[in-house]
Amino acid sequence: MIFRRFKAIWNPELYHGWGKKNKFFEGWYYKIVSKDQDYAYAFIPGIAMNENGLKQAFIQILDGKKLKSNYIKFSFDRFRANPLLHDVSIGNNRFKSNSIKLDLPEIKGELLFSNLTPWSKSFFSPGIMGPFSFFPFMECYHGILSMNHNISGELIIRKKKINFDKGRGYTEKDWGHSFPLGYIWMQSNHFNKKNISFKLSVAKIPLRGFSFIGFIAGVWFNDKLIEFTTYNFSKFKKCSISKQEVLIEMENNKYKLIVKAIRSKSTKLAAPIQGFMDSRIEESMNSIINLILVDKIENQTIVNDNGSSACIEVAGQYNLLIK
Repeated sequence: MIFRRFKAIWNPELYHGWGKKNKFFEGWYYKIVSKDQDYAYAFIPGIAMNENGLKQAFIQILDGKKLKSNYIKFSFDRFRANPLLHDVSIGNNRFKSNSIKLDLPEIKGELLFSNLTPWSKSFFSPGIMGPFSFFPFMECYHGILSMNHNISGELIIRKKKINFDKGRGYTEKDWGHSFPLGYIWMQSNHFNKKNISFKLSVAKIPLRGFSFIGFIAGVWFNDKLIEFTTYNFSKFKKCSISKQEVLIEMENNKYKLIVKAIRSKSTKLAAPIQGFMDSRIEESMNSIINLILVDKIENQTIVNDNGSSACIEVAGQYNLLIK
């Protein structure tokens, strides 16, 4: 058990719930978008345990175009996780880093992923959480399996065959006991210029009696990941939020990031609170993100592009993030 826990620290994609008995959740988020962007789905397998030890497995489905969601419960004993590599099964459904296989009442089929682009990691920075990965008392941890990848395969959804060949995907995960008090999350890998992918999250994070604004943003551009994080001494410069848009500015020693997200209609999803999926958030999968990346050394704008099929969540006490 101890070996499994330590291995998971340096491999965020793995299951982290070994030995957990209550107040714990873990979920993997697979974003799937067809080549023509006519179909956009998120498949979220996971487990949840409340404070009394009641446990369940689940697969949550978000149809980003039809603005519908579905939460399918499974008994906990139908959940299986490989301790050595990311390979999770819930019933007859299987989720891996490079594939998903679905056998649900209205969705069946298999998708394969290639050319995955994981977040950078090292011994002292195992993933997107950086050194916070080693803090045992965070309410929520985060991991990136792939910023951007190619999709092949097809799904039969409500008796309709949908081809996802040459589609694009994104995969991440969360685990802990609750989502942050207030947060912003957004992502797109459908920019006009190919091979650009973007992810950003900002959250109010409690930490042993006080709290701070933590932030993580990554721009995958020209086969390079440009990172803006709390722990690499980037600066969170500006944040404004309205019903129509979210404006955020960050910068590090070399780059300045300016983000304008145009929000679209959203769909309710189940979210964790004290381990169980009893909270509710709203997510859009059809928003637009205008991304500007400036090279401060060269005084040159190197990215000015719009990302479509963008996912956006603005949840909780997000007013705490405004500056």
